[in-house]
Amino acid sequence: MTQTLPDPALVARTAPPGAPPGSPVDWTVCPGCAAMVYLKRMHRGSGVCPECGHHTPLTAPQRLAQLLDDGSTDLLDIAVPDADPLGFVDSRPYPDRLRDARRRTGLAEGVLCARGRIEGRPVVVAVMDFRFLGGSLGAAVGEAITRACEVALAERTPLLLVSASGGARMQEGVVALMQMAKTSQALRQLDEAGVLTVSLVTDPTFGGVAASFATLCDVIVAEPGARLGFAGPRVIAQTIGETLPAGFQTAEYLLEHGIVDLIAPRAELRTVLGRLLRIAARPAAAAGGARSLRSRLVRDPDMLSERHPWEAVRAARRLGRPTTLDYAALLLDDFTELHGDRMAADCPAMVCGLGLLDGTPVALAGTQKGRTAAELARRNFGMPTPAGYRKAARVMRLAAKLGLPLVTLVDTAGAYPGVAAEEQGQAVAIAENLRLLSGLPVPVVAVVTGEGGSGGALALAVADVVLMCADAVYSVITPEGCASILWKDAAAAPRAAAALRVDARSLLRLGIVEGVVPEADHGDHVTAAQILADVLRETLPPLTTLTTAERIQRRHARFRAFGSARPATAEPARRDSA
Repeated sequence: MTQTLPDPALVARTAPPGAPPGSPVDWTVCPGCAAMVYLKRMHRGSGVCPECGHHTPLTAPQRLAQLLDDGSTDLLDIAVPDADPLGFVDSRPYPDRLRDARRRTGLAEGVLCARGRIEGRPVVVAVMDFRFLGGSLGAAVGEAITRACEVALAERTPLLLVSASGGARMQEGVVALMQMAKTSQALRQLDEAGVLTVSLVTDPTFGGVAASFATLCDVIVAEPGARLGFAGPRVIAQTIGETLPAGFQTAEYLLEHGIVDLIAPRAELRTVLGRLLRIAARPAAAAGGARSLRSRLVRDPDMLSERHPWEAVRAARRLGRPTTLDYAALLLDDFTELHGDRMAADCPAMVCGLGLLDGTPVALAGTQKGRTAAELARRNFGMPTPAGYRKAARVMRLAAKLGLPLVTLVDTAGAYPGVAAEEQGQAVAIAENLRLLSGLPVPVVAVVTGEGGSGGALALAVADVVLMCADAVYSVITPEGCASILWKDAAAAPRAAAALRVDARSLLRLGIVEGVVPEADHGDHVTAAQILADVLRETLPPLTTLTTAERIQRRHARFRAFGSARPATAEPARRDSA
């Protein structure tokens, strides 16, 4: 099998489902709303119904033309011999079905692979075509996907996989099943090499494709309404004998349940993918000292005014303080929020994503409280669930893979204390983040921007540099909780706050934080973001000059010193040889 584009005339005449077969077609029926739509109008909208927004399937050639920059498509030369490993015959021999699929589609197989560019950024792309035997995953498709991965690996170029499939190709039996393992191995190699992988899920994506390369990528983008799952809805309904939830297995359902990162309408796909590719570019580090900055950080506790810690608690809790989303919008260019723990849920109290700080790619993870009563309730008042910590861990691992500095912003009273959170392993999720951060190979800067409550805050704050805003607080427990336990009276919270020394001045003196970020006027988010940007410009570059081993050892020594009777050392402990 050698990949070639079909006759352009055939591509131009390919209509979305519903178009009458045969000679030239002027109208088509939208599968979503059953409206009659002028075919040229449907094609101008890249197959999106202008009446209801339904995304009709695209062919692989159409998809390449829609996604890649004009003139940049270079098909990969992938030769795969025809195979009928089982001599399979149902109502017709398998080779006859292959010949018919090739004649109808103009394709040699169910996937096209190419080099190209999206908004000027290089990418290797593999696009499946559902018209070819339902986009089924057979040996030829698995080989083409794997070869695309190998080209991306050899050239250190981001990989984009566009899926549309009913599952593994039954006519090839267990040989088709093996393609799931084969393609998964290829993606693991890209993980080890630090190459960005992006999955674009289109409708439908089921079975072996969904359970392998379509869901193994770093970022999963889905078109609106795209269905994704291992088993089809009819099989599930028949097996369990229950009515399935509305919208089951659609992109919208899966976003809510933490499986996909984001949904992008077809008209926005190039922009979304272009942002991700720019972040993966990893420009060379700026020369040390290239930019002179006046330090914004307060490092001497005596330079901070003395006040009662309870005043700091009240200031830290004021509504209207900048949130993680505020900082993301004001600090970072091309910020792309990523969603979900890839297991069960997307915690709204945790915001994670990728963006550019002064052109340098960074990863961001932070808690999000909200401002209105409705938003505060929806975001659990900024208290993450286990899914939130697992989502943050996903982005931490992605930062490590791509070599991106990590910035964490903390403003939470603590981890969410619900029954479901305990059932889902809240303690385990926090512990896993502590361990992950302690050995993360990239620079990490944590900033307590409001409340820093207990282990729920520390799960984002095992960092090379830990800072806090002047009006922020950081504590093992809320003052009210401490007062209720030790004074048997929640009204003793001010007394507990003073005893706990939760304010910035006390914590800087204790060495819990290395510096204090000055506050802007309340409500002045632009100035607050400018101050934090200057702080990050000051703290991140020195960390990038260290080797990975030096960073991890210094991080270890920093936290090893708390409560130790011996001085901290940056030298690893030596073991006596046997």
